Amino acid sequence: MHKFEKVSRATVAAGLALISLSPLAAQTLEDDAARFGARQSILSISLSPSGDKIVYISPNGTSGEKVMLVDLGAQGPITPKTLLADNTPNVDIDSCMWATDQNLVCYLYSIVEDSSGRLLGFERAIGVNIESGEATKLTAETSSRALYTSQRGGSIVAFDVETEPNKIAMTRAWVEEWTNNTRLANTKSGLGVDLVDVNTGKRDTIEQPDESAVAYIADDKGRIRLKVLVSTDNRGRSLGRRVYLYRPADSDDWERLSTAVFDGVGSQGFRPVAIDSGKDVAYGFMDQDGFTGVYSLGLSADSSPKPVKVRDDVDVDSLVRIGRQRRVVGVSYATEKRRVEFFDDNLANLTGQLQNALPGNPAVGVAGASADEQKLLIIASSDVDPGMVYLFDKNGSKLQELLPLRNALSGQDMAEMKPVTFPARDGTEIPGYLTLPNGPAKSNLPAIVLPHGGPSSRDEWGFDWLVQFFAARGYAVLQPNYRGSSGYGRAWFGRNGFKSWKTAVNDINDAGSWLVSEGIADGSKLAIVGWSYGGYAALQSQVVSGNPYGAVVAIAPVTDLEKLKNDSLGFTNERIMREFIGAGPHIKEGSPAQNVDRFTSPVLMFHGTSDQNVEVRQSRHMADRLKDAGKPVDYVEYEDLAHNLSDSAARADMLQRIGVFLDQNLGD
Repeated sequence: MHKFEKVSRATVAAGLALISLSPLAAQTLEDDAARFGARQSILSISLSPSGDKIVYISPNGTSGEKVMLVDLGAQGPITPKTLLADNTPNVDIDSCMWATDQNLVCYLYSIVEDSSGRLLGFERAIGVNIESGEATKLTAETSSRALYTSQRGGSIVAFDVETEPNKIAMTRAWVEEWTNNTRLANTKSGLGVDLVDVNTGKRDTIEQPDESAVAYIADDKGRIRLKVLVSTDNRGRSLGRRVYLYRPADSDDWERLSTAVFDGVGSQGFRPVAIDSGKDVAYGFMDQDGFTGVYSLGLSADSSPKPVKVRDDVDVDSLVRIGRQRRVVGVSYATEKRRVEFFDDNLANLTGQLQNALPGNPAVGVAGASADEQKLLIIASSDVDPGMVYLFDKNGSKLQELLPLRNALSGQDMAEMKPVTFPARDGTEIPGYLTLPNGPAKSNLPAIVLPHGGPSSRDEWGFDWLVQFFAARGYAVLQPNYRGSSGYGRAWFGRNGFKSWKTAVNDINDAGSWLVSEGIADGSKLAIVGWSYGGYAALQSQVVSGNPYGAVVAIAPVTDLEKLKNDSLGFTNERIMREFIGAGPHIKEGSPAQNVDRFTSPVLMFHGTSDQNVEVRQSRHMADRLKDAGKPVDYVEYEDLAHNLSDSAARADMLQRIGVFLDQNLGD
């Protein structure tokens, strides 16, 4: 069973076209694979400044995107209008936002292979007039004399700039040009800020480029108040140190605010991300006593960061912001479920009332707002609800249902995801989420352990298409937040999931053993499935003793730590990546491709050829090593797809293959 299969977009698209979805009462593997593999119907959504229109991005075919405009104030039936559409391989319409009531800013992202075979990502911004459909380049043009082509498209620093209608503040990457035989060449380099007219693309520089700058941040009035500088070595590699400069309210001069040092495990120092002009304070994050919290720092006089929200069990990892000025209105963190604490009592009461009023008591989030914040885009979802977009009008307290996030799953019963803990072999209680399939059987089930990617990440309660696919097929699914996960503080993260791979992988294997010991899983029908670092953990689960799995599925996995370090050569994060992975015996011991002789279970792997996160050669190397060792392995490659395999046909094909693979290897 050694198979290396390369699947093109045309092949998987043709395969999907042949799938005819049967009634929900008689679902087949093909039906489930198509339904759960389908991309979200709404990939992103934005509300106009007036609150009368929305623009959203939806799939165009199996892998492309289209930008749709809806006039909410139109009389009669509402018909979405297509503004942009694309299905070019390795090009995505990533997002669209309203610059004015007539103009959008849309970002396109493309992946290009350079002459050395490296995959490089390029972002470009365009302005789109919703009436004429005309597109205008907003990313600054690079001259043919430029020393290189910038990958940056320019980030929006502020939408509403006082006294400057139809203009946005936008970062610009300046690239030095050859000066031979000309006196007109640009000699500036670094990141600056331009004021850009969204109708014409005309630009005026308002912040001169700084070679060390990586970001600029405006306050809620549109004035640029923060500049972020990064320290690099003489080869341009990041040293993991950032300096934050700020502007006082009454001056245009830059002053030092704070310095943060990142060591691969956590950071030291205050990291500002937002400015409240009314309070004249910066909001940001800081690690204290082993946990990340939200702090504020006054800008009017010398002061120290003051805690806004800090916990001693989980990291407070997000600011909650609203509106065109990205006004800070609260903080967010995840315990068993994600929680939001609002500074704004009106928003807290509103979201609480909406949560209680909507079916199933879902999590409610504000996804957008009109300029006056009287109209809000609301997204409500839960573990058993893929999500619905609503428009809430504060005038009259009217709630209007707009669009489901996943059309393909309408009417599909979902399985509940419940927080659990289980003991690791050293007695440590490991948190996670258990999803049992609907139906009367709750014991001796076929089961899957599904470790998350990262490793600097964690699983959270909520809808998960992969989890729900397996539950629909009758599997219990356990998602362990193993040691090495983020979100639980510095001690839980440890030395990270690569340097301390054995702790992380043992926790993951103990998750499988616990399912069996509790009688939830049939020990002969237990599998492990993972994506990215989760795929690495799935493969590495075979290397340690006591492996409980009868089948292994790895999607876009890391397979060789030395190769992973080498993949960062020539990139600005090279030094940080090498320090993160480290050196020593764990490089070989922690690389599944270097330990194929210990594999006892059949392996199924998938990878996209345009994966920038984990190079496709990682999976190719693993498949070759397993094949050479005489181990059972199937490997499927999807052409022109990136790390997340964002293609409905490819995902459906992958899910169907996984279903067949598990049936073959876990069956009676």
